[in-house]
Amino acid sequence: MNKIIISFVIVAGLLAGCNDDNHKHVDAEHGHLHGDEVHTDVEPEPLAYTLYTDKMELFVEFKPLIVGKTSKFAAHFTRLGENFKAVTEGSVTVRLIGNERPLTDKAEKPSSPGIFRLALNPEKPGTYQLVFDIRTKEFSDKIMIENITVYPDAKTALLHQQEQTINEEIVYLKEQAWKIDFANREVKRQPFTEIIKTTGQILPARGDEITITAKSSGIITFGNNKKLIGSAVNVGETLFVISGAGLTEGNLDTKYKEAKNNYEKSKIDFERATELAKDNIISQKHFQETQLQYKNAQTTFNTIETNYTAGGHKIKSPIQGYIKNVVISEGEHVGIGQLIAIVFQNRKLILKAEVPQKHFSKLNSISSANFITAYDSKIYRTDSLNGKLVSYGKSADNNAYYIPINFEIDNNGEIIPGSFVEVLLKTNVIRDALVIPYSALIEEQGNYFAYVQTSGEGFQKRELKTGVNDGMNVQVLAGIKEGERVVTKGAYQIKLATMSGKMPAHGHEH
Repeated sequence: MNKIIISFVIVAGLLAGCNDDNHKHVDAEHGHLHGDEVHTDVEPEPLAYTLYTDKMELFVEFKPLIVGKTSKFAAHFTRLGENFKAVTEGSVTVRLIGNERPLTDKAEKPSSPGIFRLALNPEKPGTYQLVFDIRTKEFSDKIMIENITVYPDAKTALLHQQEQTINEEIVYLKEQAWKIDFANREVKRQPFTEIIKTTGQILPARGDEITITAKSSGIITFGNNKKLIGSAVNVGETLFVISGAGLTEGNLDTKYKEAKNNYEKSKIDFERATELAKDNIISQKHFQETQLQYKNAQTTFNTIETNYTAGGHKIKSPIQGYIKNVVISEGEHVGIGQLIAIVFQNRKLILKAEVPQKHFSKLNSISSANFITAYDSKIYRTDSLNGKLVSYGKSADNNAYYIPINFEIDNNGEIIPGSFVEVLLKTNVIRDALVIPYSALIEEQGNYFAYVQTSGEGFQKRELKTGVNDGMNVQVLAGIKEGERVVTKGAYQIKLATMSGKMPAHGHEH
């Protein structure tokens, strides 16, 4: 049996007493109770219960149970989830369970979306359990109300009707809530992390970005695919070609031919010296000098030949990734060592946050962060991106007001390198905090409010005193108690309904 949270409301009713020689007097709208006399036109006011399980919310209204009288039930069933919605199919059975055989009624389907009509006519007074069983194609659930009293007559029911003071409530019907994106959540105490709010930037991770430079001088042309910024590239793919054709100085074609000729000549000289050294015709010193010249010429030629074609020197991508930037134009002359382009793998990123110096003492307690992008306002968590703290500044420059802190994160394909973000750094853990979702807050002139569901269709607007937040949740210091249910979706619709001046009254007929 799932844990059930019960909110009990007596919708209306008033019991007042005055002590005059033990004479009791109750005035009602349609009758009077004098001592032991009760007029039959006075009826007990209906009861309402709101109960929760992990799957369901049940809001049920019915008149107090009296022997020999039929009590009709309006049972509102709501399926919990990201949005609370009416149960539109299935059956509901209600059972009154006590010492005798159970009294049962069943509704095979809802009379209207979310509402099941049931009725019970008790036979004997006493204390019972009221059990609701709901069965649909997708799920089944059981909800139980303990200590339900069956009264022997209406007079006894009226005498035991409790007086309850209900604070000012806003009525928002189930039929209204089911038509919008609506949800509430029980407020619980839990560990919560203090945050430092600052700004930062998304940067490529070290080793994830490669700079491509010219290995020779000449005129640069783009490869056959003419890759643009953002294009994917493979390892060894030709991106650019540098040609020295038409240049009188630093001509790569001339260098290639010279290197080839030197290599071929030194190879012939080395092979001849090898034969002569066998017969001791040349000295060992001369042979070693010839061998050294050959190896140097071979190295020079191989270096030039590796990326050389008839059209010039090929510039290839050293990694598989994407072109981040191209800093030259096609047809431009480049020199040896000049920057041509940047290629990055886009697998790892660095979240670099700038922390004000006043928070320096808290830096060693930071382990994770949330950040919000400007282009989609989405909240990302370093924990969910396999993030880790890689470094933070141990000191600050004289001219720097901020201290850097860096997280390495995975790139899930949604984060743009180079973008600026809002950062929420998580620091000290508050062990026992009341926390509600940030979506529950309504701001009015700098003050924060939330709507608390106090009964099935009753709400109160509460002014809150808030503490720290982590971008998704906020700590509540005052205004809400543990165990209450705060509206997390649909608060603005409730607010608009109150402004319309057309709020329904409690005890309405569905």
